[in-house]
Parts: sequence; C-alpha cells; structure tokens
Amino acid sequence: MRRPRTNRGLGSLCLLTGALALGGFSDARAQDGPATTDGASAAAQPAADAKTTGEVYGFAMLDIGHDFKQINPDWYDTLRLTRLPSFKDEFGKDNRTFGGVRQSRFGVKTSTPTSLGDLKTIFEFELFGTGVDSGQTTFRLRHAWGELGQFAAGQYWSPFTDPDAFPNSLEYWGPTGLAWFRNVQFRWTPVAKEHSNLMFALERPGASGDAGTYADRIELQNIKPRFPIPDITAAYKSTQKWGYARVAGQLRKIDWDDVLADKFELSGSATGWGLNFSTNLKAGTKDVIRAAFVVGAGIQNSMNDSPIDIGIENNPQNAITPIVGKALPMTALSLFVDHSWNAKFSSSVGYSSQDIDNSNGQAATAFRAGRYALGNLL
Repeated sequence: MRRPRTNRGLGSLCLLTGALALGGFSDARAQDGPATTDGASAAAQPAADAKTTGEVYGFAMLDIGHDFKQINPDWYDTLRLTRLPSFKDEFGKDNRTFGGVRQSRFGVKTSTPTSLGDLKTIFEFELFGTGVDSGQTTFRLRHAWGELGQFAAGQYWSPFTDPDAFPNSLEYWGPTGLAWFRNVQFRWTPVAKEHSNLMFALERPGASGDAGTYADRIELQNIKPRFPIPDITAAYKSTQKWGYARVAGQLRKIDWDDVLADKFELSGSATGWGLNFSTNLKAGTKDVIRAAFVVGAGIQNSMNDSPIDIGIENNPQNAITPIVGKALPMTALSLFVDHSWNAKFSSSVGYSSQDIDNSNGQAATAFRAGRYALGNLL
C-alpha cells in the first residue's frame, strides 16, 4: 500500500453551512419499584419514583464549499492531508465546488436508575462514509455505549483520545496531529471525581502495514496480520480552575505470520506504544487554548489522519529474512486558540503537524509529514 507524501496545503473555502438541532425529551419508561420497609434494602433499591429518562439529539447539516486545488474525490469535503495528490493533476484539474449532508448526525441517550447506580447508554451515528464506503452518504456508527458505576463497554472514545483537544471548527476531519479514535472497548474508571479522573481500557486491536517497494512480490501476499492480545490504554486527567491537564498511554502487540511454504521466513512482531499529553487552558474569560502532543511508534491507527503503523525495513544480512517489519516512530502536535467575540460569534485559529520516521523499504511517495492550519469566524 502506498500513500502520498503531503506537505502541500489544500485550499478550501466554506461558503455555506447550516445546522438544524433536534430537541431533547424526557420519557418515563421504567415501572415503579416495589415498596419496602427494610432500611438496608431500601438503600440498595432505586427510588420508588425512579424513571428512565431519554434524550434525542442531532442535527441536519448542509456543507457547501469550493476547493481551489484538488483532493481524492472520495474526500471532497475534508482537509485530509493523506488524501492529497502525490503528483500534479492526479485527480484531474483544480477548482471544484462540492456539497453534501454527510456531517448530519443523530443520537439517543438514556439514563436508568438501578440499585448499582445510573445505567447510562449512548447510541449515535452520522452519514459520513469511510473505509469501503468512502465518498458515500451512508450510515456510520459513532457510539454504541453503556456504563454502570465504574464499568463501561461498547464503542466510544478511546482513553488515548482527548475529545476536548479538538478546536471549534466546521471542517469535518480536523487537525492531522491529534489522537482521534473511537474504538470497541471494556473500560474501568476507578477514579471519577470532580478534580481527577483515572481510567483503563482493553480495546479491540488493529493496525495497518505498508509493503512499500516490495508490494508486487508474491511472498508478501501471504503475510497475515494477527493480534494476540487487546490494546491496553489508560488516561489520567486533573481539572483545576485554570483548565485541565491530561496524560494518556497506549500499548499494543502486532504480529504477522508468513503462511507461504518457501525459502523465506517473514513472520515477525512489533510493539506499539504511545503517550498523549493534552490540556485546555483558560486564558481569560473569552479564550481557551487547546493543545496536545503525541509521541510513540506503531500507533498511527489511533491518530486522526495517519495511514501506516508498520513499515518494511531492509535486512540484507539475513538471506532467510531479507525484510522485517518496523513500528514507525512518530511525533505530533496540535495547538489552537478558541476565542469568543460575543454571544453570537467565535473564532478558532491554530496549527497542527505530524512527522513519521519512515522505514527504508517504503516508497519515496509514502506519507511522512503533514501540516494543517485553521482560521475561521463562526
């Protein structure tokens, strides 16, 4: 798999964006619990008038703009750096107007009192097709999540991700240098206080590899990825009057097996790891600084716009294993200021980057660096 190296900017001007918010509701669905006169039993039971409450939310969003240059047509309404052209006119001529409603979103939240605490659920989807549905306006699950007390499970933001580091922007894809991943997980939050939060999670594993300059070799067509254990993530957040500071970590094991019976043995494994330091700083009453710094290797799958976790490294001194896989080191930065002009208008301005230390077996056109800048008036 080859990815273009992109240091170029993408010129895009948003002409019109509209949003229609759906109101919330509260609905009684749970039957009243039985009365009890036992004090201990009563303390373990939800209140007699406890009811399930629910909220329906979402918006319909029209996104119209003009791209003064070009991008992969499947990503026409984003500033996604890994989808920029790797050579002149790869996707045709410049200057294209686009329109769509793919950012539209719908969700339902519920809360049900139980003897173990409130059972909270979220089900949320949008219409922005990715993967095999890239370029389509189609169902895309964002959250399918339930939590009770200290435990939670389903698909939700990975603890490695800090959603509050994202700037106030209508551009869908966002900064290239942010850890940004919703994943299937089982989460334990032993500390959830007003000023501190600590969580751990076992997450669904996954990674991608780049065959690089050997992509057409039949020997590589028989390399099968395998993930023997879940990804392990954790995060701690301290909240103060000035804002908050947060640190998150990730550890993962990535294996690949050579199932072709030939003279080569190309099986291998790598350890992926990462640290994400993020913060929101209150700079007066009208400004918030949103910053994040990520460092690691083999964690590109958890980043907002980073294509490859494992690259091919030449190993010429070994005739049996002439190539090996390498967890690609990376660093990423995101720094934005959100400013409120008044009750109706706000702006966000800032910069984001990521740099990947590619392996020597990758193609010269493989993505290795991205630069993203944003300024708006909303």
